[in-house]
Amino acid sequence: MNETSRTSSAPQLQRALGLWGAVSIVVGTVIGSGIFLVPKTMVLRTGSPDMVFFVWIFGGLLTLAGALTYAELAGMYNESGGEYVYLREAYGPLFGFLYGWTQMWVAKAGSIATLATAFFYYLANFQPHLQTVFTHLPIPLGPNWGPLEVSYGQLLAMAITMGLGLLNYFGVKVGGGVQVAVTALKVLLIAVIIAVGLTAPQGTAANLSTSIPAAGGVGAFFAALVAALWAYDGWNNVTMVAGEIRDPQRNLPRALTFGTLAVLVIYLLTNLAYFYVLPASEVAASDRVAATMMDRILGSSGAAAVSVAAMISIFAALNGSILSGSRVPYAMACDGLFFRKAATVHSEYRTPSVSILLLSSWSALLVLSGRYDQLFTYVIFASWILYAMATASVIVLRRKRPDLPRPYRTLGYPVVPVLFVLVAGALILSTLRDSPRESMLGLVLIFAGLPFYFYWKKR
Repeated sequence: MNETSRTSSAPQLQRALGLWGAVSIVVGTVIGSGIFLVPKTMVLRTGSPDMVFFVWIFGGLLTLAGALTYAELAGMYNESGGEYVYLREAYGPLFGFLYGWTQMWVAKAGSIATLATAFFYYLANFQPHLQTVFTHLPIPLGPNWGPLEVSYGQLLAMAITMGLGLLNYFGVKVGGGVQVAVTALKVLLIAVIIAVGLTAPQGTAANLSTSIPAAGGVGAFFAALVAALWAYDGWNNVTMVAGEIRDPQRNLPRALTFGTLAVLVIYLLTNLAYFYVLPASEVAASDRVAATMMDRILGSSGAAAVSVAAMISIFAALNGSILSGSRVPYAMACDGLFFRKAATVHSEYRTPSVSILLLSSWSALLVLSGRYDQLFTYVIFASWILYAMATASVIVLRRKRPDLPRPYRTLGYPVVPVLFVLVAGALILSTLRDSPRESMLGLVLIFAGLPFYFYWKKR
């Protein structure tokens, strides 16, 4: 039983998110910590600012190709669940389940744990005691498989995760309102960083022509592209809350397109500011390029301002991830392929309350474990297989269900979805070649869900 077939007497999700709420989910969940970190990796791989800009543009256009494809799918299926729904309808419930299983236990939960941990790392610039380990638990998950270390910062990260879970528990309008406000503040602060960089007397256009020794070639390009796509990741999250967006046939395609284009422009302008102030060699040597740039211009106060901007950016991404990610286990439960309680809609707040608490609680535990980073690495390979399948489903469904109404049709079909699938395939093969152990372990984690699928399917 899917969401649309539930009895009318049961509480239903409320369509309380408008266009700007949907756009803020796209922008807010995409722009996290990546823009402050990945330029170093990209210039180390490619060697020059012009190649870095080329990779950003290529990755942005690839992301836009995915967004344009998902816009058609979202217009057809405007229920909660996103890729879970698309895979279910195109290939059957098994593939939808494997995607949802991955999202719930590893990918989305690991992403939330990563963001929460990054938040306390930036806060530790002002409160160093947060990194103090105050106890050890007799669990072999610590360094070198020793006792598990627990710091004050981890407790803070767990509290923030659970706090945002409770915030979203009390209504999608509440969570969506916070998302709009924090995303607007985030974009404003990044715009200030861009303006300061591009108008700095320390800057010079000559820096844009600098370079460093780099391997170059196709392998280096794909390595830089992986870093860029990590920074672009999250554009698809808005489709997970399709069941709570007003006029979804109109607003979802707009949110996907406008949000993705906005992120592309913000990323290009931010990198332009970085390379205007810093030569390629200094960008390559900086773990926090935005802080290095602002420190060059304004001193320690500028670096501190970047930490504040990064925390607000991460906070918005964290809230958007909980808001959107909790709808996937809810959709699975509505189909009978997850714990039955996860399909509960709160009678007053009209939210998938149990699913929200389940995802935020599990994410908080991953923060404590300290092993979420490995889980997330393992699952990237298999996740990209499912992303490619979800994008290809627009072609499958045009053949399988030509009768379905399509309020929006993919621009440039079939070239746009085929391009996305081909590049995704190249990334999958590159990851398999460079990290065969992690790739295989990722598949093991995914297929570990099969016994649960057959159990729930039988019931």
